[in-house]
Amino acid sequence: MKFKRNLKRTSSYLLIVICLILIGYFLNSFKSAEVVRTVSSPNPTFVSNNQATYAKVTKVFDGDTIQIESGENVRYIGIDTSEVYPKVECGSLEAKKENENLVLGKTVRLEKDISETDKYGRLLRYVYMDNKFVNDELIKNGYAKVFTFPPDVKHKDKFLESENYTRENNLGLWGICR
Repeated sequence: MKFKRNLKRTSSYLLIVICLILIGYFLNSFKSAEVVRTVSSPNPTFVSNNQATYAKVTKVFDGDTIQIESGENVRYIGIDTSEVYPKVECGSLEAKKENENLVLGKTVRLEKDISETDKYGRLLRYVYMDNKFVNDELIKNGYAKVFTFPPDVKHKDKFLESENYTRENNLGLWGICR
């Protein structure tokens, strides 16, 4: 008799634990699901769906890293620019200025490739402003170099084509930084 009571109690505890695990799983999946909101203003601060996120740029750190209104830092996929910090490198201030001109204070479209973040916790994204592909614009104008890492290589060929043209014509940094 005592064995049956213990078995019922153990079964009840097991059922409670399974229910708690399932509840936790469903709550976590709802919390991590991307939210789709209707855009009511022409300059939304944050709107996302499975393909793109729209966010307002509040800070430009350098030519390839920005901060959006949510406080998250975004690293542009597939490009690299000269560093501003800790030491100002050749062309870094020009790349930062160009990036500011393109995106600062504006709502941009952010698109993910494969990876969500880099090892520093920054979001990895392709950045679009109106009809401009900002990552590629920075390469085309000579402010950035191609810097791709698998698996995020969706636009690698486009970037290489832009860099080859820019380098062959000594545009931007290719003409001043050697």
